[in-house]
Amino acid sequence: MASDNFLWKNLCKSTWRKVTAYKSRPQKSYKQLYLVLDEGSCLFNIDAERGINYLTAMGALDNDPSTIAAFLHNTNVLNSQQVFLYLAKRRDILSALIHLHDYGNMFLPEALRYFFWHIPAPRERGGLLEFMLNQFSHQFCICNPHCQLNHDTVYVICYSLILLAVDLASPHVKNKMSKREFIRNLRHAAYQGSDEYFGHLYDNIYLAGHVAPFNY
Repeated sequence: MASDNFLWKNLCKSTWRKVTAYKSRPQKSYKQLYLVLDEGSCLFNIDAERGINYLTAMGALDNDPSTIAAFLHNTNVLNSQQVFLYLAKRRDILSALIHLHDYGNMFLPEALRYFFWHIPAPRERGGLLEFMLNQFSHQFCICNPHCQLNHDTVYVICYSLILLAVDLASPHVKNKMSKREFIRNLRHAAYQGSDEYFGHLYDNIYLAGHVAPFNY
């Protein structure tokens, strides 16, 4: 019996790594906890809010943004589209989730790719994308205190990288933005950064491609 519970415990923690119920010994067996987490995840993949409500009602999760963000960040069994729809409504949880990411010593375009790999990008430009880039820029600066770029500059560069990627990849754009044009635009728009750094940014997009999974 004890060995079975140990196996269920390992199965739970390998599938859902951050769950409130782990903080103290569950009143129920780990098999029962697994069934609750599995049911909650299945519900989430149909209706994210319903799934989270079930998990909090069953005591698997505390109903606070940081706990829910940690849950979302530490499992790969949730439908990415449902994650996006849920986070679009719950920007408090979205903000908490972004601040769990570690962008230390990452080149900015690679950090942006990592960001959009873990948090689905909105399909259209607008308030949600601006909110996401704003939160990302803050976290990038926190993780890289010696990067000599402030939050506003990172935000401007991120938006410029997305637009550059679309420009270079879109078959509808005949006259592609040149490296010289990109550097000149950033020189006027960004508050910090050198022409050499801006050139490296351009080269990364030119060689490695888009930074967000959707074209705008």
